[in-house]
Amino acid sequence: MGKIKKEEEIAEETQPIASGASTVPTGRRASAISPKVYLKALSLHSLGELDGIKSEVKSGNILIIRVGPLAEKSVDDVKRAVGELSEFTEQIGGDIARLGEERIVLTPSFVRVWREKRRETITSRVEASTEAE
Repeated sequence: MGKIKKEEEIAEETQPIASGASTVPTGRRASAISPKVYLKALSLHSLGELDGIKSEVKSGNILIIRVGPLAEKSVDDVKRAVGELSEFTEQIGGDIARLGEERIVLTPSFVRVWREKRRETITSRVEASTEAE
C-alpha cells in the first residue's frame, strides 16, 4: 500500500500552471526547474562552451549536442568534454547517451534516456535471420 498514492496526495504534489489545465511537479527536483522544458540542439566548438551546456541542463532543458566541430580540431578535447559532461550528469542525477557518431544527448534528473538491451537485440536479430532461412 505504501507505493500507491491517494488522489489527495497526488494533488498536493502538483500545482496548476497559469491556465489551470495542466500541472507541474512541485517536489524538490522540480523547484529548480522552470515550468517549460526545451529540447535544444547545439554544436560544441570548444571546451569553453561546457559551462553554458551545464547551465542549460541544470535549468531543466534537454540538449542534443553535435561534437563534430570540436572533433575536427581535437579528438582528445572531445574525449575530455564527454568525460566532463558524463561526470556532471552523474552528479546531478541526469543522463547522457550517444546518438550516432557525432551527437550526444544530455538530460536533467527528471528525464531518462531509454536504452535497448544490446544482447537481446543482437540475439533477436540472429534468431530472426536464422528463421528466415
